[in-house]
Amino acid sequence: MIKRLSQSPASVHGLTEPFALSQQMISKHIAFLVRARIVKKTKLGRESVCTLRPEAIKAVSDWALDYRRFWEESFDKLDAVLTEMKKRR
Repeated sequence: MIKRLSQSPASVHGLTEPFALSQQMISKHIAFLVRARIVKKTKLGRESVCTLRPEAIKAVSDWALDYRRFWEESFDKLDAVLTEMKKRR
């Protein structure tokens, strides 16, 4: 769904088509993405159109990158300690 919305906005009905899920399940998923501020939902007449908010995706990506760096550095330090311990044996 995110990949589809990265190409262009889409109606809720249009997002339902490629999935083997009910309209209700798709609507729940979209509601979650709206609450997470990843997707913006706008009413156009009788249709609801969903638009991806790329700045929200970037914020998540930046957050994940910071934690990746933290864990990589932590594992590198642990590896150095373990290597030193093996040398002492």
